[in-house]
Amino acid sequence: MRARLFLAAAALCGMVSASPSFADVVGEVGVDWMGNDIIVDAVSDPKVKGVTCHVTYFDRGVLDRLKNGKWFEDPSNNSIACRQTGPIEIGDISLSKGGEEVFKQGMSLIWKKMVVNRIYDKKNNTLVYLIHTRELTDGSAKMAISTVPLFNQSVTWINGQPK
Repeated sequence: MRARLFLAAAALCGMVSASPSFADVVGEVGVDWMGNDIIVDAVSDPKVKGVTCHVTYFDRGVLDRLKNGKWFEDPSNNSIACRQTGPIEIGDISLSKGGEEVFKQGMSLIWKKMVVNRIYDKKNNTLVYLIHTRELTDGSAKMAISTVPLFNQSVTWINGQPK
């Protein structure tokens, strides 16, 4: 009975962390017989039309969770690539050095989140997208960035381009 409850909880954890509300799963690659997968999501920036980020993350299978412990979380290994996929229209974005959160997805039952932040590099007229994992107690040094240069692009700024 206890084993069945554990397997049900582990499966639920996998379902909760596997599919965010505004990302489209565009790829799922099996990496081993333990049920581990690499998931590829397409994430649209809600304040920047015409930019799509492809995010990858590791989704641990139930067998791997049983074998290695950490039953309720996935590893902090993420990757990102962002590109112009249409005419760029920029809404009211944060111009602060910390940027703003564009996307967040749970990587554990409660505490760990995969986060994508957008930062506007005014000097180089570039959008910078940073992916990292936020944890309650220990931050992760695993991160990746992708940039979308706006130089020589037809860009519409809803509130006017920052000076």
